[in-house]
Amino acid sequence: MAKIKENSTNNRNRKFLTNCDMTYAVQLIGGRWKMLIMTGLEKKPLRYGELKKNLEQISERMLTLQLRELEDDGIVKRTVFAEVPVRVEYELTDIGKELVPICLQLSDWGTRHRELNAPIR
Repeated sequence: MAKIKENSTNNRNRKFLTNCDMTYAVQLIGGRWKMLIMTGLEKKPLRYGELKKNLEQISERMLTLQLRELEDDGIVKRTVFAEVPVRVEYELTDIGKELVPICLQLSDWGTRHRELNAPIR
């Protein structure tokens, strides 16, 4: 799996320095998949294949990139078990667990207000 390019727009945006706490928080959880990954890990640690199965529309590359970003930001913990074959599990850190209720509230808000807006492209 290729690393994120140092000069990519995504990488530059992630390094954007700001004094705004809201912008900081949105940078951590922003993107189409991160909140779905976090809420998918709410109840228990999951293996990569289980996450992929739960998020059918995500590509393998995007799931890997999003998991790496969440891990780098301290929201998800990756544990590699010394077994044959190697088993890897992903779970929420304490910081990640704090974010789940916020993600669920945002989902509830979206449910209530979906019909008021045009469909998202």
